[in-house]
Formats: sequence, structure tokens, C-alpha cells
Amino acid sequence: MIVKSYEIEKKITNFFKYNFFLLYGENEGLKKHIKESLKNILNQKETDIEELSLFENEIIGNEENFYNTVFSSSLFSKKKLITIHNATDKITKQIKDILNKQPENILIVIFSNILEKKSKLRNIFEVDSQAACIACYLDNNRDLEMIARMELKKKQINVSNEIISLLVEKSNNDRNNLKNEIEKIKSFSLNKKNLEVEEIKSLINFSGEYKSENFVNECLCGNVFQYKKIMPELYSNTTNHIYLLRILSKKIQRLLNIKKLQKNSKNIEHLVETMRPPVFWKEKPLIKRQLTIWSLDNLKKIIYEINDTEVLCKKNPKLSKIIFFNFFSSLCNKAKNFS
Repeated sequence: MIVKSYEIEKKITNFFKYNFFLLYGENEGLKKHIKESLKNILNQKETDIEELSLFENEIIGNEENFYNTVFSSSLFSKKKLITIHNATDKITKQIKDILNKQPENILIVIFSNILEKKSKLRNIFEVDSQAACIACYLDNNRDLEMIARMELKKKQINVSNEIISLLVEKSNNDRNNLKNEIEKIKSFSLNKKNLEVEEIKSLINFSGEYKSENFVNECLCGNVFQYKKIMPELYSNTTNHIYLLRILSKKIQRLLNIKKLQKNSKNIEHLVETMRPPVFWKEKPLIKRQLTIWSLDNLKKIIYEINDTEVLCKKNPKLSKIIFFNFFSSLCNKAKNFS
């Protein structure tokens, strides 16, 4: 059953009749929010919950163990919450088996990246009346503004429209990033309910954004010399790898949107000029160059590679810096070869 993300956010209790949820798309923050909301309701209904987390490769590598995990009764809890990460069409058969048998006392939440309309996994959830299929697209500025205002209002913190805009810009279209910055503000404010712009800029380190943005742009343009010039500083400092991946993801998504529009208009200049939200004037020549370098198919591949790199960094924290910069260096070399 197709369910709109805004519907489930508005009143998630209406959808608790489903035991199976497929959350797909690039909005990791929204997927996490929906899953946590389901978990909170489950905690209210049940005192004993067993929570399990699996990755697709674990299911494929040991199918029997996966079925045992799903169908076996728990000795210590009445209900199971199973989260499956990085799901693709490769586990369509296993998911279909479980849906057909409808096991009791189990809630399964599946996280997937972008799934095309022809995806078998997506199709199963869209037509099954016992399951919920939810597309989690990137938040737009209006969504993020509403979240920021609502979260700050809970603590009675008064901020200007300029501060809200700064927070939205810093979030890179990810509500997880936005909420992290808001938590900083909540901790900082204490009994101070009126905050100034300069206090917020200092608090969220807004002034350090230029190098990160520049680093990603030079990488996508294949400017190896400039890329290598910036990289040592980011490598030696405490770099938020996930944040940089978010910047890259946002830029790739924007290029994808323009590429799709190119099917109806070959005038790149016009497309860039009329983009909404508007492209900052300094970025326009960079975007035009990136559009000539990267094909639609290669841009789609990068989205998957970003997610794989993020997972690798999280699973191997001691090697995360090497994994991260190897990925960006490979991307920069590809751009150089394509140009």
C-alpha cells in the first residue's frame, strides 16, 4: 500500500495496523524519524520488545538464519522490531516469503536507497494491502523551516527569520543535520530565550562551510590540482565525513534534477538560470561544467556509492578517514577522465 510520508508523520497511529514498512529514498533523516516513531508507539503498547538490525548482505549470506530470526519466538520478549538496512531487489524473494506467511508479533522496517518504479521490492509493497510503502524524498526548505520553528518553539526559544534560514542552509536538506544544530542551540540557550545571529553563527560553525563546499565542487569538476590543494587541510583536521557526504549528495541530486529536465530542453544555460531554489551565482559555471562531465547514469551510481561509503565509514570508524578520502579521490579522477 502506498502511503505518503506527510500522512504518516501527521498521525502515525493510523498506520500501525501494518507490520511491514518499506522506507526508500535519499532522506535518511525522515526514514529514521518514521522508524523511531513506530518504535515509540510499540514501546507504549508492549513492555518487552526485542530489537534486531540486519543488513542485506547478512540475509543473502545466511538465509536460513534470517528466517529463523523472523519466525522463531523470543524467550524474553513478546514483540520483535527488525530493521533491514540497504535493501535492494536482491532480497525480494525472502521478503515476499515473509509477507505471504504474515508472522505475528513482529514489526519489520526496511530501509532502501532510491528505488526505480520497476523495482520488484517496491512493487511488492505498493500492491500488498498488509504493508506500507513510503517514499522518503529530500526535505524542501519549507519542510525544514517548519521543523526548526516547531522544535525551537517547544523550548520557547525566539529566533529571527535570518537564523531559521541559516539553520536550513546548514542542514543540507537533511533533518538529522538540522536537529543536531537545534540541539546545540537548546543546550546553549538554557534560560536565554532570545538569540542573536552572530551567536548562532559561532555556535554552528557556519563560517567553516566554504572549504567543504569548495572541496566537493572541485572534486566533481575533476580539478585534481585544486582538490589536492584543499584535501590535506581537511585530512589533518577533525572532518565530519558524514556532513561532507551530505553536501555531495545534495549536489548530485541537484545535477540529477537538471539532467532529467534536459530531456525536454537542451539549453543548459536556461535550466541553470531557472532552477528552484536559485543557484548561487558563483556556483553556476561549476554546475554547467559538472553537467557536461557527468551522465545521468553515472550520477545515479554516485548516489548508491555515497550510501555505501557512509555505511563503510560507520562500520569501520578507525578506517573511516581512509575510506572517505579514497572515495572522493576516485570520484575526482573519474571526473577528470570523463571531461
